[in-house]
Amino acid sequence: MLKILIPTLMLVPVAWLTPHKWLWPTTLTHSLIIALASLAWLASLSEAGWTSLNLYMATDLLSTPLLVLTCWLLPLMILASQNHTAAEPTNRQRTYITLLTSLQLFLILAFGATEVIMFYVMFEATLIPTLIIITRWGNQTERLNAGTYFLFYTLAGSLPLLVALLLMQNSTGTLSLLTLQYTLPLQLTSYADKLWWAGCLLAFLVKMPLYGVHLWLPKAHVEAPIAGSMVLAAVLLKLGGYGMMRMMTMLDPLTKQLSYPFIAFALWGVIMTGSICLRQTDLKALIAYSSVSHMGLVAGGILIQTPWGFSGALILMIAHGLTSSALFCLANTNYERTHSRTMLLARGLQIILPLMATWWFIASLANLALPPLPNLMGELMIITSLFNWSPWTLTLTGTGTLITAAYSLYMFLMTQRGPLPAHIIALDPSHTREHLVMALHLLPLICLILKPELICGWNT
Repeated sequence: MLKILIPTLMLVPVAWLTPHKWLWPTTLTHSLIIALASLAWLASLSEAGWTSLNLYMATDLLSTPLLVLTCWLLPLMILASQNHTAAEPTNRQRTYITLLTSLQLFLILAFGATEVIMFYVMFEATLIPTLIIITRWGNQTERLNAGTYFLFYTLAGSLPLLVALLLMQNSTGTLSLLTLQYTLPLQLTSYADKLWWAGCLLAFLVKMPLYGVHLWLPKAHVEAPIAGSMVLAAVLLKLGGYGMMRMMTMLDPLTKQLSYPFIAFALWGVIMTGSICLRQTDLKALIAYSSVSHMGLVAGGILIQTPWGFSGALILMIAHGLTSSALFCLANTNYERTHSRTMLLARGLQIILPLMATWWFIASLANLALPPLPNLMGELMIITSLFNWSPWTLTLTGTGTLITAAYSLYMFLMTQRGPLPAHIIALDPSHTREHLVMALHLLPLICLILKPELICGWNT
């Protein structure tokens, strides 16, 4: 674990001491080496469950894929942000890279934590760099409003969690994930226990986000710079799913009754946010709402509490992280050329940038869950486990997948096909840097088809 944490920490002095000319190449190379080193975690999956175990940190089958995704994303964010921040003073560029590095540090500490309180502290700590990135480097004046939404939604959800964790510490005497699974099951019967159950899950449902408490997400995504959007879509939403999976094992007797409304909300959210996507004019908002729809399925899969549901949720989280991040990168390449996120103003780009259109095509197909991509594996496993729970969920999930396919194709056709508008005269050609970012997003996704057990979680 320290082999990854210490080099990540050392990225901060590297960012501040490197001469300006070498700032981006050095930090990129450094973060890529960390990302490649993190792949070693995937090899050491033991039968016993926990590996790389030390006093405070450990990896197991659930956290390993999310840790590797976190490390994999930092070099991609640095690559994607280079053009966006090129006009800024050197010190601001260094600050930007430092914030991205600190975000990775907090996320590794959150996913690797064996103490639930440490997970909670790091879960909250990720707020600070994300908030600074959104409010300082966002594109429009609306960004302060977006930052406020992001901060208060997350804080309002997570304060009950802190109280719930302290109560759990009081009743069980431990908050270590290693020993919690062996404690006696709690006899949850009273109304106060039901409130405690809701307190444990509310923070994660807001972070996921569940439909109904999702309003912060489209705002934050639309206003954030490219790296902010990428890390929000790819990793920060997954903190919610990961936390729910960890807490679910301790909330057992009550979940059967109390999860009904939340599953209903999650599935209704899949349809509602999909319908919003069909009417969307803003490209980044469309991708943001599609994230809400996919995470609704994940929330449903986790709340069902079956092995298939858990596996499907983890597979879909990893696949969605790579796909969604890739789509935000593509939206950013369009934005850097046309300076507009409105889809109607920039269509027919396939004629000018045919290679980019190929990346658009692959990313859109991944978003609509084309077989045999991991997106489809995850969705099918969740839909099967939901159908087992209640056959009526098939109508909701079926309609949801249909709408997902519709808006993914709509997004691709609106941006790439059709006649080229007259006002688009001279666009920059696509750069190797952009193609590299896209390849590093979509190649891991395609490679996971060959070895899906890496991201199946506890059921391999």
